[in-house]
Amino acid sequence: MDRTVRTVEDVLALLDGLFASGPEAGRLATGDGKDFWDRFYADRSSPVPFFVSKPDENLAAYFDQGLIAPGRALDLGCGHGRNALYLASHGFEVDAVDLSPVAVAWGEDRSHETGVDVRFLCGDVFTLPAAELSGPYDLVVDSGCFHHLPPHRRGSYLALLDRVLSPGGHFALTSFAAGEAGMGSELSDADLYRERTLQGGLAYTPESLRWIFSDLVEVELRRMRQEPPESALFGMAFLWTALFRRGAAVSGDVRPDTTS
Repeated sequence: MDRTVRTVEDVLALLDGLFASGPEAGRLATGDGKDFWDRFYADRSSPVPFFVSKPDENLAAYFDQGLIAPGRALDLGCGHGRNALYLASHGFEVDAVDLSPVAVAWGEDRSHETGVDVRFLCGDVFTLPAAELSGPYDLVVDSGCFHHLPPHRRGSYLALLDRVLSPGGHFALTSFAAGEAGMGSELSDADLYRERTLQGGLAYTPESLRWIFSDLVEVELRRMRQEPPESALFGMAFLWTALFRRGAAVSGDVRPDTTS
C-alpha cells in the first residue's frame, strides 16, 4: 500500500497521471503526456495543419503593429519551433520548450537549417528547474499548449506566468474556440476527470479566457484569421488568438497591476 500525497504538488502529479498515456504514465504526464506527443511529431510529413514552417498570423500582426518588440521571449509548447524561429529571426532572444524530445529535435534541426538561433529545452514546464526558465521574459507565447492542459494545471500555469513574465510584458495565446465541432472538447471540467481524457484538447469561450487571465490586461482577443495555403502565415479560424499585457510593477511589488 502506497501513500504518495503529502504536498499540493503531489496532488497535482497524481491528477496528471489520470491523463497520461503509455508506460510512463504519471511521469512527464502534463496534458496528453510525453508519449502522445512523441507519436504525434514522429512523422514530419504528416498533413497536420501546423506542421508548416509558418508563424501564427496574429503573432506577425502584433509585431507589425508594434504591439510587441524584440526582447527576451519564451515559447511554451513550441513543437517544431515555427513561432520561435520567426521571433528569433526578428531580433528576439528565444527560449523554446516542449514536452516531446521528438518535437524538440525537429525544432533544433530547423534551427540549424535556417541558421536562426533558438535555445530549445525539453521537459515539462512545471517541473523544469527555475534556472532553466529564469525569466524575466518580455514576451511569452503559447500556440497550442494551454488548451492541452488539464484543469488542475491552470493554477500552475498562472503561477509560471507570474514568475517569468516581466512587468509590462506580453502574453500571446492561441487556443481552441468553443462552438467548433471536433476542434476542442466542451465537456465540463468535472466531466473531464470522470472520463479521464482531454479528448484532444479543450475548447474555451472568450469569457472563460478573460476570467482565467483576469490578472492580466487584455489587449486583443479575436478569432484567428483564416490564411490561404499560399500565405506566408499560419491561420485557422477555429482558434482564438489573444494578447494580454502584465501591468507595470508597483514600487516594492512585482505582482501584476490589474487596475491599468
